[in-house]
Amino acid sequence: MFPAKYGFAVALTCILPAVAFCAAKGHAVGLGAARHEPYSAQGDPAGAMQDETELSVRPLVVDQKVKEWTTGDAHDVTARSFVVRRAVRLNDSLPTDRTDRWVWQRGPWLLVDRDTGKVTALHLPDFDPAVSGVVWFRDYAAYCGLNSGGKQLFAVVAQIAARRPLLAKKLAPWDAARPPGPACKPAVWQRDPLQVSFQPTGGAAVSFDLVGASAVLVEDGDSE
Repeated sequence: MFPAKYGFAVALTCILPAVAFCAAKGHAVGLGAARHEPYSAQGDPAGAMQDETELSVRPLVVDQKVKEWTTGDAHDVTARSFVVRRAVRLNDSLPTDRTDRWVWQRGPWLLVDRDTGKVTALHLPDFDPAVSGVVWFRDYAAYCGLNSGGKQLFAVVAQIAARRPLLAKKLAPWDAARPPGPACKPAVWQRDPLQVSFQPTGGAAVSFDLVGASAVLVEDGDSE
């Protein structure tokens, strides 16, 4: 028999394992079936190609509820986290319109945690939806981006959870009057040694070594 003053502590010891088990319960996270929506440069001037007529969108479902709409392929960053690009359904109605008008636009990239169900919008430096096509490797995003003035094209490697880009190198001047479209061919990754190559449209390819780079993504529950 335990003295009465130890009874509460014993009870907590018995209850805590059950509480910890409940807190560790995961969430049901996944992408639903694709559907095709009308899409054009008129509805999405910065993101649509001139000849695009449809955008393939899929719901991001968390615990049987649609959390976001997405477009394009997802990329697994870790066994529990993945990235996918958001598709935004935007109200395009004027105050004088008598009926609702909705358009689809390509939005930012999202980081999704399968264990917690948390969805975070990623802010990729110098990313421009009109010219940037992201190629993912590990927790790195490689793409051609525009500086804040929109007059210089940069080769960029951004890393999830890093404050600054891992790489930002000037490639060429940029003509803002140029029609929307990819500024570069898709970036090409090499694992050993870690290297990434960019080729501006109509230009020569250039490669960069990434030395001493390692993952900086910290997921909920990881030790500091």
